[in-house]
Amino acid sequence: MSKTTNKFSPEVRERAVRLVLDNEGQHGSRWQAIMSISAKIGCAPQTLNDWVKKAEVDSGKRPGVSIEMAEKMKALERENRELRLANEILRKASAYFCDGGARPPVEVMVGFIDAHRDAHGVEPICDVLPIAPSTYYDHLAKRADPARLSDRARLDEALRPEIRRVFEENWRVYGVRKIWHQLRREGFDVARCTVDRLMKSMGIQGIIRGKPHRTTIPDKKAPCPLDKVNRQFRVPAPNMLWVSDFTYVATWKGFVYVAFVIDAYARKIVGWRVSSSAHAGFVLDALEQAVHDRRPGKGMGLVHHSDRGSQYLSIRYTERLAEAGIEPSVGSVGDSYDNALAETINGLFKAEVIHRCGPWRSLEAVEYATLEWVDWFNNSRLLEPIGNIPPAEAEANFYAALETEAMAA
Repeated sequence: MSKTTNKFSPEVRERAVRLVLDNEGQHGSRWQAIMSISAKIGCAPQTLNDWVKKAEVDSGKRPGVSIEMAEKMKALERENRELRLANEILRKASAYFCDGGARPPVEVMVGFIDAHRDAHGVEPICDVLPIAPSTYYDHLAKRADPARLSDRARLDEALRPEIRRVFEENWRVYGVRKIWHQLRREGFDVARCTVDRLMKSMGIQGIIRGKPHRTTIPDKKAPCPLDKVNRQFRVPAPNMLWVSDFTYVATWKGFVYVAFVIDAYARKIVGWRVSSSAHAGFVLDALEQAVHDRRPGKGMGLVHHSDRGSQYLSIRYTERLAEAGIEPSVGSVGDSYDNALAETINGLFKAEVIHRCGPWRSLEAVEYATLEWVDWFNNSRLLEPIGNIPPAEAEANFYAALETEAMAA
């Protein structure tokens, strides 16, 4: 694949082809449509023309070699990778099943995921272990916000340190029965089954006469998206902070949704997507465009900030951020200004396009108008917060200054 093609995500290429085919009649010829749209997408006209031809080959409208067999081979290779990954996870998790197949405590499985999520990811591990990804993320959320815990869970959190204390003070030999009796002697009104359950979840047990039963001690770290921005949307360089949000547009065929990913340094829109439904994959497509455009490197400290919408807290979105080396940040609860920059861009989009040029007939009409507005906004619109210059110019000035400083040094 050429460097030019690889610069754009598959979704962007598919969208560009569709825009050419859908709007070919609005121009004098297909080539004129390609010239117009390629300039807005940011690719060479010949590149977009090649994409259109390839799409016609794949759909059977133009003679050529089909890629069906290549796709089948990719699917087989992907399946083999997934099987190897599952085997590796099962090998590492074998200690959890050494009791003859009994289901490990949820807390123990959460600890295993915490310890291995960076290597294998949350969803692949959950596919192997008897735990749902939603259960794991629910545990993380409750760790971060104790107010979300149930009465039983809050009681458990209060009892765990007491159980640990009794266990440590008594030479780490007490089992369930003795720890239960000791707690009752100290005035704790707790059931024996509760002590048993909590000790299993903590991975501790008393001395056993004979072969001991091995368990895994959960990792106590609790990674969870926090508000790393705290309303501070000014950053000294590009690719340090992205903000994301989406809005809705009423059309004659129903509501459509428009998502944006904005680089906070110059307010440049680095990813966008229009969809007929507000599913998680819709905002993920906007993120994919931003990742393909900016190529953030792991460890560079890029932060992605959004509100607490379910789309941005979904498993797929969270895992994609981790894969790209981007740190997630989520606005605080009950704060109407927690994502003010993204909401400002949404407001400009609604005022300058949607309210001014409506009513809208269809998703396709909104999508084409958004394409034109994003191109204008990034390359021509003057923004007061960055010195009344366009976002693209502000970023170009930043990199030019870096080159000047490097030459001077």
